[in-house]
Amino acid sequence: MPLKKAIIWIDGAARGNPGPAAIGAIIKDETGKVRARISQRIGSTTNNRAEYMALIAALEKTGHLGASHAEVQSDSELLVRQINGRYRVKNAFLIPLYQQVKQLTASLEGFAIRHIPRTQNAEADALANQALDAID
Repeated sequence: MPLKKAIIWIDGAARGNPGPAAIGAIIKDETGKVRARISQRIGSTTNNRAEYMALIAALEKTGHLGASHAEVQSDSELLVRQINGRYRVKNAFLIPLYQQVKQLTASLEGFAIRHIPRTQNAEADALANQALDAID
């Protein structure tokens, strides 16, 4: 059954900033059923780029699941405020990622992103750290 609305928690992590980085995301449907988990290394980058890459990966997966609406929770205040237009994106490395997010969200009928405390983002955080801790 296609997913109408995706409820998404995302997290990006970098050890060293920049340093080894990974992303984590969990996508649930409106009933709370887990539809997808993302836990992967993304090479060496900054924490802010990792946060954007987690959002992009989650939005792409949401599209593959057929969702027309997405509600994202993130503990990255910078990311949320930039996506919501409260902060300008000044970092040259974040601008293309921001543009990619805007392109992905434009294809949705509904999109919202909100900041949550880190304590409410434990599952996405654990998925990012699981990928960082994995031995090749």
